Amino acid sequence: MSDYERIAKAIFYITERVQQQPTLDEVSAHLNMSSYHFQRLFSRWAGVTPKRFLQILTVERAKQLLSESKPVLEVSESLGLSSGSRLYDHFVSLEAVTPGEFKKGGEGVVINYATHNSPFGKVFIAMTHKGICKLAFLEQETAREHLQILKQLWPGAKISENSEATKYAVENMFSGKIKKDRPLSIHVVGTNFQLSVWKALLAIPPGTVTSYNHVASQVGRPRAARAVGTALGSNPVAFLIPCHRVIRQSGELGGYHWGETRMHAIHAWESAVYE
Repeated sequence: MSDYERIAKAIFYITERVQQQPTLDEVSAHLNMSSYHFQRLFSRWAGVTPKRFLQILTVERAKQLLSESKPVLEVSESLGLSSGSRLYDHFVSLEAVTPGEFKKGGEGVVINYATHNSPFGKVFIAMTHKGICKLAFLEQETAREHLQILKQLWPGAKISENSEATKYAVENMFSGKIKKDRPLSIHVVGTNFQLSVWKALLAIPPGTVTSYNHVASQVGRPRAARAVGTALGSNPVAFLIPCHRVIRQSGELGGYHWGETRMHAIHAWESAVYE
């Protein structure tokens, strides 16, 4: 069992019993580990103690974050950015596949793909010369399934497995802070509405959250919260396009494609890294 699998098991146990506030001894016993070793494992992985993580999990804290959240455009302006297409405190740009590129099915494009370990389990990543075109956590869906989807979306592209070509991107995005000298780009296919939603998400600061309604307002469609949820579900680049930072107005999680446990884990990790 990997560190993340142990952490995920602990997080699932904790989230199911948030109201009871389980003790360190109870959680470690559930994992058949000593309290000492579990505390070390959890703190090394998350950067916070299990007790601090319990505080991060509370709905009350999520509501507080929602009340403190700024409009996406306000965040962009405060950072001196001309648009909401850059990730707060990161160096990430999003570029849409042009109609011409889409029509040609990626003819002449070289795509490298591979699977790598991350703090949240194995990931499948694919990259064109313009940026990351696919990032998915591997659990129920296999790398082979994601590769098949990639081939269907880019039928004319030359697609090859190349872990060396993709390794730096995975290490960079999960390092806690993207290096200025190695910026990351995203190269994706989407409708105009999907692209506007994904760009809006890039302006949400790490360690904070916003609501579906809030995002809908920011893209000029205040009544389209449900459509925003659909756009999030179609997000081709997990984690980097941070749909995990969008939660329900009630302060509850839910609806995250990669599972609530992983969403809790990412929130804890980001809170530890960026607080």
